[in-house]
Amino acid sequence: MTTVTQDPNVSDRLQRRASRHVKEKIIESILLFAAMFSVFITLGIVWVLVSESFQFFTHVSIWDFLTDTQWTPLFDDAHYGIMVLLSGTLVSSLVALAVAIPLGTIIAIYLSEFAPFSLREVAKPFLELLGGVPTVVYGYFALLYVTPALQYFYPELPGFNLLSAGLVMGIMIIPYVSSVSEDAMRSVPMSMREGSYAMGATRFQTAVRVVTPAALSGIAAAYILGISRAVGETMILAIAAGMQPNLTWNPAEPAATITAFIVQVALGDLPHGSIGYQTIFAAGLTLMLLTLAFNVLGHLLRRRFRQAY
Repeated sequence: MTTVTQDPNVSDRLQRRASRHVKEKIIESILLFAAMFSVFITLGIVWVLVSESFQFFTHVSIWDFLTDTQWTPLFDDAHYGIMVLLSGTLVSSLVALAVAIPLGTIIAIYLSEFAPFSLREVAKPFLELLGGVPTVVYGYFALLYVTPALQYFYPELPGFNLLSAGLVMGIMIIPYVSSVSEDAMRSVPMSMREGSYAMGATRFQTAVRVVTPAALSGIAAAYILGISRAVGETMILAIAAGMQPNLTWNPAEPAATITAFIVQVALGDLPHGSIGYQTIFAAGLTLMLLTLAFNVLGHLLRRRFRQAY
């Protein structure tokens, strides 16, 4: 009768495999938890906004909320027309995007296609540093410098207005648009540029007619990021726009935005659970739906451009 001896090397190898498998499962679980954490936080935010807004809409009809032309939730004669805050939010965002999108795109094209390597390595960190300046600094810059400069050309411009706040907000958003757009352009294969040069195109024609359309998906993502940043900005508008609820589409007038109103009420003395306090949740839900609509639109545009190119 013969006895079979077990090879110790095989046993150790299998043991190491089992240990490695357990470690990989642990790492995979940690990564899954990290990925799901943001989802849980988002669902928690949605739950808070929806539940508190539901309490608000038991006292105020959705029709009045969407169609009333006054926003005076803290007065005795209360009105809850969210369009007043939406107008200020949209006007200030449009002014900011009118500055950020053209300048950000031009800067991205220059850094990606024309700037020397040494200049790009210096300019891009300084450009991104512009996005790290506290927004309260931008707000006081708009109030104390930009508004007086605009009043020199437009003396009737009030001290608080959406125009100066929107212009400074656009300067703040430029790094977001330019950085993401430049990354998208640099990811375009060099073979597409070389093919364009071989056909006799200039650098400018290659940048505008070849690289930019090929990177349009990433550029659209940069625009959506800029829109979301503009819609959600608070301190610049709270300082320079006046925080005065005013249904206007004229950027030369003072107005309040959704975010500025939320700050105003959240720092006040309203008791928790009152209808005046619950207005900030209804306004926050409106802002979230507005941002969601822009992100869905951006996703659809990215899919369309990705299929086209």
